Amino acid sequence: MPKQKTKSAAKKRFKLTGAGKLLRRHAMQSHNLEKKSAKRRRAFRRDHAVAEADDRAVRRLLGH
Repeated sequence: MPKQKTKSAAKKRFKLTGAGKLLRRHAMQSHNLEKKSAKRRRAFRRDHAVAEADDRAVRRLLGH
């Protein structure tokens, strides 16, 4: 059986940690930043865990 290919778009957007957790970037940080508070903009820098409901689908896109 051939190997399963990783989706390139998912590879660029998600990261699998050593502990097996999936991380994603925060949305809403690309433009109109001057009207968002500094506290909110700082929070955008951190990676967030993928929602439990989406976890299985993202793992399949990554080939796991």
